[in-house]
Amino acid sequence: MPSTPSTEPAKAKGRQFHSQRAEIIFRSLATAAGATIVAAIALIAIFLLIRAVPSVMANEANFVTSTEFSTGDADHLRFGIRDLFMVTVLSSIFALVIAVPIGVGIALFLTHYSPKILARPFAMLVDLLAAVPSIVFGLWGFLVLAPQLEPVQTFLNDNLGWFFLFSDGNVSIGGGGTIFTAGIVLAVMILPIITSVSREVFNLTPAEHIEAAHALGATKWEMVRMTVLPYGRSGVIAGSMLGLGRALGETIAVLVVLRTSAQAGHWSVFDGGYTFASKIASAASEFSSPLPTGAYIAAGFVLFALTFVVNALARLAAGGRVN
Repeated sequence: MPSTPSTEPAKAKGRQFHSQRAEIIFRSLATAAGATIVAAIALIAIFLLIRAVPSVMANEANFVTSTEFSTGDADHLRFGIRDLFMVTVLSSIFALVIAVPIGVGIALFLTHYSPKILARPFAMLVDLLAAVPSIVFGLWGFLVLAPQLEPVQTFLNDNLGWFFLFSDGNVSIGGGGTIFTAGIVLAVMILPIITSVSREVFNLTPAEHIEAAHALGATKWEMVRMTVLPYGRSGVIAGSMLGLGRALGETIAVLVVLRTSAQAGHWSVFDGGYTFASKIASAASEFSSPLPTGAYIAAGFVLFALTFVVNALARLAAGGRVN
């Protein structure tokens, strides 16, 4: 039976009601999902603070400036994060300095220089690095890379030892288990992140910009320099910050590679010691008493805050890209 004019408004009103209800349900589910993440982060921060504050209050050393980390005697805790912070930041930044130029170069090759028949398999090969377990990178760095890098580190120390980054600080370079080696291992580990983000951003460069550069007689490199790199700059920064966050929190590979018998004393890539994550992992079997455990949780809270800030900066950089 055909619809009468009087029934059409009723049907339209019913469809509008169902659409509005679906919109409300979807918005509520999306909001709940987002709130869950925020709540989880807040609960983690609260848990770390609750467990860390009693240990920090009982600490007999300066938590920020002390180089000690002695938790054997629960009645006389002496711990600080100075060396942990130094090794963590130095190894991560060193990895970033190595990985960013290589990652950006690979991304540019895959998007603008490589033949299309090779671009996809080559990109998959780079992405597969992200699937390699950390322990494999650690064993490779310790057994293969460290001995090969020892002559390189000796050369740098002999010729550039006057510069603080390459000073041995009376620490033996033998064995190669230094921040220098750990930084290179971390660079390989974060390379897929930087390459993937950079590749996706470079692919989004408007074709009109590229064609305009070519129409003006620009070479391939001039086109890349004038259109692709400026357009993808914030994406590269975001990918780099995500890689930095990954490097800051790496545990097993750094624990295996980095020589812990040589403590960090200055900002040199030839130091040893612990990062925040490797220090916590190395003592995980001793977490039996609340106060000593809280000392490591306090270090973990600093790492949590540092990683959170880095990833927040990455998100801001990603959101700042001009479309």
